Amino acid sequence: MPYANWQKECDLISLKKYLEMDVKVKQEAAVPPPPSTPATAPESSELLMALIAAYRSALLGMGENGFRACPAVGTDLQQSLSGLETRFGGEVNTLLAKETEKQVQEELQQWSGNTEVYFKAKVDDVKELMIVLARTAESVGDRDQKYAKELNLLTTGLQTIANLEDITQVRSTLVKKASELKTYVDKMAQDSQKLVVQLKGEVSSYETKLKEAEQLAMRDEVTRLPNRRNVESRIEWRIEHRQAFCLAVLDMNGFKQVNDQYGHQAGDELLKQFSGELRSALRSSDVVGRWGGDEFILVLDCELSGAAPQLERIQKWVFGDYTIPLGDKGDVKIHVEAAIGIVQWNDGETVQQVIERADKAMYKNKRSR
Repeated sequence: MPYANWQKECDLISLKKYLEMDVKVKQEAAVPPPPSTPATAPESSELLMALIAAYRSALLGMGENGFRACPAVGTDLQQSLSGLETRFGGEVNTLLAKETEKQVQEELQQWSGNTEVYFKAKVDDVKELMIVLARTAESVGDRDQKYAKELNLLTTGLQTIANLEDITQVRSTLVKKASELKTYVDKMAQDSQKLVVQLKGEVSSYETKLKEAEQLAMRDEVTRLPNRRNVESRIEWRIEHRQAFCLAVLDMNGFKQVNDQYGHQAGDELLKQFSGELRSALRSSDVVGRWGGDEFILVLDCELSGAAPQLERIQKWVFGDYTIPLGDKGDVKIHVEAAIGIVQWNDGETVQQVIERADKAMYKNKRSR
């Protein structure tokens, strides 16, 4: 069993033990202890509360890090664990702990399986590209014996890359092999201009595919907006160039109820429509990204005073009713609003610091509603 899963199992077992201890202590508290026996209920109760707080923090941490590890499949895990965490805000008993333990295991198993499938598909795509490139180099070598030896070595190297499982190693080796291929192409350009044109076409095709893959990796799969990594890099660029900007975090109200009542497909459709309206309401220079779940992030190239008109446009044109198709069940109208927190970047702040301030401002706005 992986260490992370073993640790989570230990946390859950410990929580159940202390919950059972708490019940036992409460039962014994009904019978007055002998004068010489010290009361342990207060100490056990304090320990139990501390353990529950740690467990809640662990649930949120697992969800957050699951999303960071693989944003493409981590949103559902983050939302589910966040929902389980809120259960421990009130009265806690052994039955609740056991049910939560089972649900946490199921959520982690589902996330693990989805993550494995996702990364396997990515690695398989890269392997296929390597094999095609190797066959192209081999074909070129057959037509030009002068460079056959060098190209055969390159082909062998590319075939080896296709058998690797470490995507980081695949990337670094690919860069090296691409450089070698460029050297051979430059030499062959002196002998056969026609062959060079053909090779350039092949290389151009691969470059296009690689650029498309990089762009997809920086986009949210549902809304096609820039994802968390993409937005953070754009914030870093503005900080590096000391460019004034405002950061706003939006949290859609009632989105979980949409998923629960109409299903995740309806929820995804609502996210697509909402993100499209949000992008249309802002200027082309502003950045609109999906932060995760039902949260969006805006990077506005202006000071706080200049951001007010942008927020007014959002409240007027983005908030409101959305029509969501439900297949055979017809359509449903869903009213959407969101809590907004906005701050202006202060000189000297890091990316995380300005994001944390905007996030706190959003939660303050949410509580005031």
